Amino acid sequence: MTKKVGILTGGGDCPGLNAVIRGAVFRGLLNYDFEFVGLKYGWKGLLEKDVFPLGIEDVRDILAEGGTMLRTSRTNPRKVEGGLENAYKKYKELKLDGIIVIGGEDTIGAAYDIWKFNNNFKMVGVPKTIDNDLWGTDITFGFDTAINRAMESIDNLHTTARSHNRVMVVELMGRHAGWITLEAGLAGNADIVLLPEEPFDIEEDLCEPLKKLKESGREYAIVAVSEGAKLKVDEDKDGSLILQEADRDEFGHVRLGGIGKALSDEIENRVDWESRHVVLGHLQRGGSPSAFDRFLSTRYGVAAADAIAQDKSGVMIALKGNEVKPVKMTDDIKKIRKVPEDYIEMTRLFTANPKSKK
Repeated sequence: MTKKVGILTGGGDCPGLNAVIRGAVFRGLLNYDFEFVGLKYGWKGLLEKDVFPLGIEDVRDILAEGGTMLRTSRTNPRKVEGGLENAYKKYKELKLDGIIVIGGEDTIGAAYDIWKFNNNFKMVGVPKTIDNDLWGTDITFGFDTAINRAMESIDNLHTTARSHNRVMVVELMGRHAGWITLEAGLAGNADIVLLPEEPFDIEEDLCEPLKKLKESGREYAIVAVSEGAKLKVDEDKDGSLILQEADRDEFGHVRLGGIGKALSDEIENRVDWESRHVVLGHLQRGGSPSAFDRFLSTRYGVAAADAIAQDKSGVMIALKGNEVKPVKMTDDIKKIRKVPEDYIEMTRLFTANPKSKK
C-alpha cells in the first residue's frame, strides 16, 4: 500500500541535510512507491500544514548543496499551548502515514515527545548537528564538514599569527560539548584547547602556559576555544564568560558568543602579547558537505525510508561502528554526548596545557 510520508528539518542548518532528503526520496519512490511531502520551516510547517510535494526531480541535484531545501526554524511544539496534541492533529489532517524528522536533540526530542503522547504518530528521527553531541549515534552528519572547515581556518591563521608575532584566539561552535574545538584544534595544531567539558582558570590554564611559550622563544600561538567554555567558579555559580544576549529561543537556548574577544583582551593585559580573535561562527555550518557527510547523509536517508517501510516508529537512525541502523529512542535522546576524558587527555599531549607533557 502506498504511504504518504512527510519530511522536515528543524533547528540549525548543517551540511548534509539535503543529502538525507534526497536519499529518503529516492529510496521511498523507487523502491516503495511512497508519496513524499516536504514540511517547510521545521515543526512550523507541520503545525501550519505548510507542505509541498517532493519528487525525484525536486531532489536530484541537491546533494552538493548546503543548508536545507525545506528551510528550517526553531519552532518548538512543546512550547505552544496544546502543541503536542495539535501536531498529531495536523499529522492526521495531512493524512500522513509517517514522518521523517531530521534534527538535533531538540527537534528529535520534540518528535519523541509527540510519539510518546500518541504512538499513532509514526516517526523516524535522523541525527543532525555539526556539534556531534547527539546521544545514541557514533557520529552525526555535518560534523566532518564543520571540523574540516575549522581546521583549514586554523591552518590559515598560523601564517598570519607567525607573521605578526601574535596570539590568535579562534572561537568555535560548541555550546555544551567541545567536539569541534577538540578535533579541529588538535588537527590544526593549536597550542591551547579550551572545552565546555573542563572549566578553565584564565591565569592557570591560559595565561601562564602562554607566558612559558613566549619565554621559550615561541613568537606566536594559537588558542582554540568553544563558545560554551566556562570559567572555574564555585559550584553554585554559572561560569559562562559572556552571553551576547539574554533572550532565549523556543528550545531554551541563549545565543552564545564573545568568549574569543574576552580571552584575547585578557591575553594582552596579562601576558603582554599582542592578540587578535576570530569567530568562525556560521562558517562552520554553511556550505557544501564533505564527501564523508554526503555519503553518511545518503545512508541515513535511505535507512529512514526503510524504517518507514517496515512500520518502525519511535526510532532514530544511528551510526554504530560502520553500520547504519534504527535504534529505539528513549529519554536518553535529550542527553548531551560530551567529549570523553581519554580524548581530552590525549589532546593534552600536544598542547601547552600545564597538565600535559609538552
